[in-house]
Amino acid sequence: MSMRSAKFCPVCASPHVEVFFELPDVPVYCNHLWRSRETARHCPRGDVKLAFCRACSFVFNVAFDPTRLEYSQAYENSLHFSPLFQDYARALAARLVERHNLRDKDIIEIGCGKGDFLLLLCERGGNRGVGFDPSYAGPPEHHQANYRARFIQDFYSERYADYHSDFICCRHTLEHIQTPKALLDTLRRAIGNRLSTILFFEVPNALHIFRRLAIWDIIYEHCSYFTAISLRRAFSSCRFRVSSLAEEFAGQFLGIEALPAAGETEPAEESPDEFKRLADEVASFATNFQNQVEQWRNKLEELRNRGQRLVVWGAGSKGVTFLNTLGIQEEIAYVVDINPRKQGMYVAGTGQQIVAPEFLRSYQPEIVIVMNPIYKNEIRQITNDLGLIPEFL
Repeated sequence: MSMRSAKFCPVCASPHVEVFFELPDVPVYCNHLWRSRETARHCPRGDVKLAFCRACSFVFNVAFDPTRLEYSQAYENSLHFSPLFQDYARALAARLVERHNLRDKDIIEIGCGKGDFLLLLCERGGNRGVGFDPSYAGPPEHHQANYRARFIQDFYSERYADYHSDFICCRHTLEHIQTPKALLDTLRRAIGNRLSTILFFEVPNALHIFRRLAIWDIIYEHCSYFTAISLRRAFSSCRFRVSSLAEEFAGQFLGIEALPAAGETEPAEESPDEFKRLADEVASFATNFQNQVEQWRNKLEELRNRGQRLVVWGAGSKGVTFLNTLGIQEEIAYVVDINPRKQGMYVAGTGQQIVAPEFLRSYQPEIVIVMNPIYKNEIRQITNDLGLIPEFL
């Protein structure tokens, strides 16, 4: 696919931006819970047209329309039901509490989801927390937490600038924002001269997507894709001094820590060789994507011809993108997910029913397609406990 001109980069305002990949007619929501197969198959759809900024390496969807998204309590993307992810979240919370001495402090989490991580921070250090998220629908006991964690069902904005804190956390939210600098600018104004306020943000690692061909991570909800270069540039251009930036969760995430700067900050010098390698990977991504899709189509056709029973494990964004990109409906009837809030619901676009792992005891699949390989051992243990020995793809 040839590159074509796009608009200005939302991070650095460069005009050197080119579209390199298109994925039309995808579900607008991957994590909206649909209560029937019919409504799931007629879900709202939109187009993905990814553009690459040759100045800062930021990737964004030029076809994104924020008015098509409305996050509500029907939105469910919590990963905290996975023991592996729980271990990661607990270790991350412990590390942040120890590194920044977060004890008896005020904490804000932007995009807190169901409040799991904010409560970890509060419980670990005896802190007070305020979480912002329009999709928040946690249990009543969250409001009675020992450390006075409370939740506001709204987006964080200027209207909450008087909520002061010692630590601001934002995990897996910035990639949903079309103009990420707008949020960072809002935070910098709200912080003012309280220069000891610490920020921690976590986002998907775009380099992992393009270098490792994690192609099912391309979704409409993610209008912004950050490399380490573009994430650092976004923070420094909004008068934050980056103190740490590292890959997390086996390279799938980027975690950045920053402090407000007293004046303007200069972006760090980046390696030209690394930038060129990234540009080359982006340029070849469309072809690599199509090759991988064709390989999967051939593999699924082979399995269908054998009459083998398949399930997909993971009803999150990866599973939804996999099923919709390949146009799979009746060929795979069920998607397994350990999140009980998803069970009994239906997959956006293709309409598979989402079932609990226990369902497999009677269904007896021969093949389990694992959407995120990091969970393979955890999934294998669950299937072993159910007395199943399927093949994993």
